[in-house]
Amino acid sequence: MHLLRTKPVPIHWSQLVRAAVVLSAPIAVGYLVDHIGYGALVSAGALPSITADVVGAYRSRAKRLSGALGAAVFGFALGVLTGADAVLSALVVIGIAAVSALISDAGSNASIAGLQLFVFTVLGTGQSTAGVPAGISLTCFAVGAAWGLFAALVGWTTRATVPERSAVAQVYLELATMLSAAAADDDETALDARYRLTQALNTAYDRLLSARSWLPGRDDTYRKLLNRLVASTPLVEAAVAAVNEGVRPPREVIAHLTDLSTAVLSGAPLPTLPSPPDDRPEQPPAVAALYAALRDLDAEKEQLRRARPAAWRRVWEWLLSLSSGPLTWLAAARLTVCVTLAELTRFYVPNDQSYWITLTVGLVLKPDFGSVFGRAVLRGVGTVVGAGVGGAALALTPHAALFIPLVALFGVGLAFGKGRHYGLLSAFATPLVLIQMALSSGDYEAAPERVVDTMVGCALVLVFGYLLWPGSRRPVLGRRLADVAEAISSYSEYALRPAKDAQRRNERSRRRRKAYRELSDVRTAFLQNVVEPSAAGRQAVAWWPGIVALEQLVDAITAVAVSLDRNVLEPPEESEVRKVRAALAEFSLTVRTGIEPPPVDLPQGDQLAGVRSQLAMALNVITGPDLHTFRHVR
Repeated sequence: MHLLRTKPVPIHWSQLVRAAVVLSAPIAVGYLVDHIGYGALVSAGALPSITADVVGAYRSRAKRLSGALGAAVFGFALGVLTGADAVLSALVVIGIAAVSALISDAGSNASIAGLQLFVFTVLGTGQSTAGVPAGISLTCFAVGAAWGLFAALVGWTTRATVPERSAVAQVYLELATMLSAAAADDDETALDARYRLTQALNTAYDRLLSARSWLPGRDDTYRKLLNRLVASTPLVEAAVAAVNEGVRPPREVIAHLTDLSTAVLSGAPLPTLPSPPDDRPEQPPAVAALYAALRDLDAEKEQLRRARPAAWRRVWEWLLSLSSGPLTWLAAARLTVCVTLAELTRFYVPNDQSYWITLTVGLVLKPDFGSVFGRAVLRGVGTVVGAGVGGAALALTPHAALFIPLVALFGVGLAFGKGRHYGLLSAFATPLVLIQMALSSGDYEAAPERVVDTMVGCALVLVFGYLLWPGSRRPVLGRRLADVAEAISSYSEYALRPAKDAQRRNERSRRRRKAYRELSDVRTAFLQNVVEPSAAGRQAVAWWPGIVALEQLVDAITAVAVSLDRNVLEPPEESEVRKVRAALAEFSLTVRTGIEPPPVDLPQGDQLAGVRSQLAMALNVITGPDLHTFRHVR
């Protein structure tokens, strides 16, 4: 059932409309000038501008799309120019597969560029036999890439700050949602909203720090947004503390957070602060902290701009990462071996256009895209459905002009399925590419062959890349869980002691964000591994209560930090703080080694009662599963 679940990603209507226009307009122009095949090639060249795009800052998107489209054009050129020689073509595809896997470790942008490089090298080998001159194919494809890039970034001059404002506004909206659920005593919704709040914070910081805050001429706009986001840290901590302590937040605070979100999104002045209730001894410290954080929110504090590392330093760090461990090389070796088997299989398949075998292997085995088993199953099912739809469209469409709305429809489905569900993405991408390739080559009967090719590719992946590949079914979630425990321990060192100066508060905030980001990553890893039928899936199920316990532990630690800031709690003894860190160290060691932990001495003071209960729950979880079954997690 986990394979069928879709991610709750918001619908971005502008992306859906752009996908329809970008992919169908070239075919419409080609039809009007009586060269619909050339229009299909232009449409294919624009395809990476849809599949590689993300919601974010324009500058960040420009870098990502430029790299992805440039890699696609280069790969397509390699495929077209070498496709006539079967042996040379196979060697090129195998080499590109190895390069694609290695550069995936250099970051998200490099990963998507590597994927486009591989995909369009393979598609180029198929296009080389379509009868279209190589020069015309490459020109049309390059024009399509330029068209897709233009359409994606055309709004930069008029909507430059919208993505960043939207990201910051989303933080306040998720805060309001979390507090509203707490006011209604809906613990499940509050926990889910807290997870979405972490994602919103990660997105906002990534956009502002990584993309735009250093741009000359626009510094004031982005620095104000960054300052507002940084100034929200006490507000986030107070809100988490309120939810953790079961406090009902005042309705006016929730309404004010919604108004804050609207004001930030529209660029309007911040709304008037609500009047706090009189300070009373019985007033929960979390409520007082909420009002205090709201009072301080509008104060502008200059933040240091992040120094962007030089390009040569980023390349050097990537090279160091390749030499620091075997994981990247093992992933590259697995992809290379399976692509080699796919290319050898092509020589024994009677169909001359069997390049989809190799394409399927590369898409399923992409090193940083999660479960191989899950992607193989979803790719197979999605392709069968998509090929059926595409084949029916090619066979039953009476007039070439009707392909224009069909491509627009499949483009909308592709943009909708991307990021939500891999099977949904495959189901829309398959008929889209089938129509593009059929129009450019004149082969309208390829759908059944594509189904067979996909099944062969999925079988190669499942047998040689999953069942027979050493370590492919080894549990890996435990290692990430241990990393989370260590990040929480680092955070507790600052959160459970009074923050006497700005430097300690900033460091505490940084470590808190790191802990929540690690928790977000381990949740993602859980969703990727829980679909596995092997020990990795069983370990994911076994460790899920541990993930929840660690999330609640961070919330409890944050509640203590807020109470210390409000001077309503005596600082815990140093020995008590050391007990917390020692217990987390035992948690991490137990998860990594599978050795049952000795009795752990938990803090006993009243100040850390909530922390103690969550620690006990986390330690109970790790002694629950059969540790000998899950011991190989390093």
